[in-house]
Amino acid sequence: MYEKKPWLKFYKDIPEHIEYPRVTMYEALMQTSSRTPDALAYDFFGYTATYRQFSGQIDRFANALAALGLKQNDRIVISMPTSPQGIICFYAANKLGAIAAMIHPLSPAKEIEFYLNATKSRFALTLDAFYGRFKEVEKKTDLRTLILCRIPDYLPLVMKIGFRLTSGRKIPRVPQDGLTVWWKDLMTKNFPQAPQADMKTDDMAAILFSGGTTGVPKGVMLSNYNFISEGMQVSSWGSLGKGDSILAILPIFHGFGLGVCINAAFMGGGKSILVPQFTPETVAKLIRKKRPSFVVGVPTLFEALSRNPRFQKADLSCLKATFSGADTLPRHVKEKFEEVVKKAGGSIQLLEGYGLTEAVTAIMATPLNSYREGSVGIPFPDMLAKIVKLGTTEEAPCGEEGEICISGPAVMLGYLDNPEETANTLKKHEDGRVWLHTGDIGTMDEDGFFYFKLRLKRMIKSSGMNVYPAQVEEVLYKHPDVLNACVIGVPDEKQIQRVKAFVVLKDPQKAGKEMEKALIAHCQKQLILWSCPREVEFRTELPLTLIGKVAFKVLEQEEIEKLKAAGKYYGH
Repeated sequence: MYEKKPWLKFYKDIPEHIEYPRVTMYEALMQTSSRTPDALAYDFFGYTATYRQFSGQIDRFANALAALGLKQNDRIVISMPTSPQGIICFYAANKLGAIAAMIHPLSPAKEIEFYLNATKSRFALTLDAFYGRFKEVEKKTDLRTLILCRIPDYLPLVMKIGFRLTSGRKIPRVPQDGLTVWWKDLMTKNFPQAPQADMKTDDMAAILFSGGTTGVPKGVMLSNYNFISEGMQVSSWGSLGKGDSILAILPIFHGFGLGVCINAAFMGGGKSILVPQFTPETVAKLIRKKRPSFVVGVPTLFEALSRNPRFQKADLSCLKATFSGADTLPRHVKEKFEEVVKKAGGSIQLLEGYGLTEAVTAIMATPLNSYREGSVGIPFPDMLAKIVKLGTTEEAPCGEEGEICISGPAVMLGYLDNPEETANTLKKHEDGRVWLHTGDIGTMDEDGFFYFKLRLKRMIKSSGMNVYPAQVEEVLYKHPDVLNACVIGVPDEKQIQRVKAFVVLKDPQKAGKEMEKALIAHCQKQLILWSCPREVEFRTELPLTLIGKVAFKVLEQEEIEKLKAAGKYYGH
């Protein structure tokens, strides 16, 4: 079925195939720069750089890195919010043939130690506020050079003064030592011109980390070709080009933020509006002021924006498209967001996409004019997708549930120093192609639209029956009093797992036994009995992952700890 690509009839103006330049990411960005030198590449709270200026900043920092001793195949840890320094360093390292390992800037010292050792990095870039965490692990790692930035380095004067008088005063003074060098010093000194490395398009260019919620994070090895192809696919899908802008709310340590909000914008020649820290207030203000063409994010982002008074009053006619990914989009979130946008002069739908770090990020999305309820869309140009029967490489019939598998130029090289996990995930099928087994359950309809059901590891086994948390959550969201919900399986002696719901109410005063009964009864009207929650716990908020998804693993662990403390834990 995938060979016939039934989804092609929905492409309209989107090309079936794209010619990807056989170059590095640095070279691809320079090609954009030569095409549109005077177009704006990025905007950081009013500090802007054209593509000509941006490419000059990249070259200047590459010279500094080379003078510090960064060479081809070296690794450099970039631990930065979405900011000019983070993206300049990313492409500068690529010019030198070095590999950028992207990590969360709020990582604690223990995690920093793990990332530095896993990547064997001697170099790192971070903010002055996080100096202490890197210094703490210096002796336990190969770290030799720590480049420190300050947030005000690229802020306009008024904001620079404001920052120094508020947040800046809380940052401890960094002592002079042999470990640190300052970004500002490196960018103002003149260093010898660094030659471009002989790096190939298929060489590893970056390491992103995935799977931290299930134990030790896995390093995902991504090539220049992975990033370039995914970026060009995204920009062609949304016609993202010169004159367009995208709000880069998602962090650059994550494939969604780096691959879509940054690299795809630069592949298409658009402008990336850099947002170092998400708050609904900041984003609403930026949307009003900067009028972006595209906003992409996770469901919690769109839910928060919908409730924000500043966003509700903005002129939203600027929006060309909005996409939600990384988690299931509840219908009420979609409808509320679209309603707010319509009232504010916009005429777009909130569409879903699908992707994973092992393929940079998004590799399929809903076409701009072909919404289909519950679908995460159809594959991008040059990407193939199919559903296989669980535990096999055999393709499942249309409409039948199975594992989502993908193939194409965005698929990773493999996991860093983990051949066993790589072999379990990247498998050669009978057609001779290498397919990425995503670990996600879904279906495909006859038109080639895909439907994400759940992460394979998230399925609940209750009394021998499969329960899909996303399905139960969707029913809970239909109740007028429910604002947010998360459903997990709790170890149970009789049922193996019993279904438990965590709910945030629109009015917290309504929480109690009567509301719990009402919600369970509401589920029983729409779901088979074994899928219904046995209990409901009310919370004022739910824990979130680093990119804003509901952290169901945290809730699962809390329940296990409670059972252990009561001597009633029956799990393994």
